[in-house]
Amino acid sequence: MSSRLSTPIRGLLFDKDGTLFDFHLSWSNWIAGLIDTLSDGLDDRRVHIAECLEYDLENRCFFPGALSIAGTVKEQAAVLSPALPHWSTDAIEAYLVRAAADVRMVPAVPLAPLLHEFRTAGLRVGLATNDAESAARRHLEGAEIIDKFDYIAGYDSGYGAKPDPGMCTGFARTHDLDPAACVMVGDSAHDLVAGRAAGMATVAVLTGMAGPEELAPLADAVLPDIGSLPSWLSARG
Repeated sequence: MSSRLSTPIRGLLFDKDGTLFDFHLSWSNWIAGLIDTLSDGLDDRRVHIAECLEYDLENRCFFPGALSIAGTVKEQAAVLSPALPHWSTDAIEAYLVRAAADVRMVPAVPLAPLLHEFRTAGLRVGLATNDAESAARRHLEGAEIIDKFDYIAGYDSGYGAKPDPGMCTGFARTHDLDPAACVMVGDSAHDLVAGRAAGMATVAVLTGMAGPEELAPLADAVLPDIGSLPSWLSARG
């Protein structure tokens, strides 16, 4: 048995979109509105923006594997740039960060009692997201759970972005934890690759856009949602 599966767990590190919050319910309709705003009423531009974001306008959802599902805001700004030639890439990025901070996020499960349970058990709880840190903090505040987190990192917090392991190793170092005593919990391959590279156990959840066939090879467990984590932790011993 590998050390990451035998070491007692002391820290839980969560992705945000698709993990704490249901990805489709939180983002798909909002993106449709964003596309309408950025298109300035021009149908051709609307279609071009949707193509850049790999978004299905007819069904109001992202295509599988779309960059926006797991990529950083900076990466999204770069792919949007051809559709918005009158904007600089930096201006697009800044606009996306500001706009995303006001999204009404839909929790995947009731979050406050679950996170309280983890904290009461003595676990450190962290967030590692490819969203901006400022937007992530707004979302946690809106869900009234920001006080449950010991660590919050976004792609712009200085640790790098997933799938690189910087945010994961930063969590462990900040709280003097052995990475093998931590679990990276996420809904995308980016999350799981980052966790594995940091030496953490990895748990996949199915509240994002990826299915078990994509996630299982990278995960020590695949759960329907984070509400199943307490049982998994108990069974693990």
